[in-house]
Amino acid sequence: MSRRIALAVGAGVVTLSGAGAFALAHAGEQTPALAHSTARYTAPDGDRDGSLVFATDVTASSGVRSVKVLAWPQKSSLAEKGLTAEDMAAAQQAVCTPSGRDTVRCTYTAEVTTADAESSPRGVWHVAVLATAQDGTTTLDTEAADFSVR
Repeated sequence: MSRRIALAVGAGVVTLSGAGAFALAHAGEQTPALAHSTARYTAPDGDRDGSLVFATDVTASSGVRSVKVLAWPQKSSLAEKGLTAEDMAAAQQAVCTPSGRDTVRCTYTAEVTTADAESSPRGVWHVAVLATAQDGTTTLDTEAADFSVR
């Protein structure tokens, strides 16, 4: 094999190896992904409290560090200004359990008293989710699921 061909082949191998390493490094930095998000609101009835139950699957190749949840009414200042990750700092933590190699099933449950229900705006509400992976990458879905308060 001539020296010129050997150098060209060697350069090609180095280029392909570099591209493969970049692809692997980039794959490790994928943001958390949410799937199968649901919200169920049950209004209080008589002396029985109601509840809000939210569930979602979160997948992150580095693992999931935290999942925060915030329910917010569609007709609110949050809708006008747009919800941010900073707004989620004081949000409630969901409880997550492993459900696959890189996936956890997260659930958030909140009790809804009669006083809570009476003071809450009627209409459509959204559930916002801030998922943080072990590597620090985040995903904010401001409308992961919806429910109605009547």
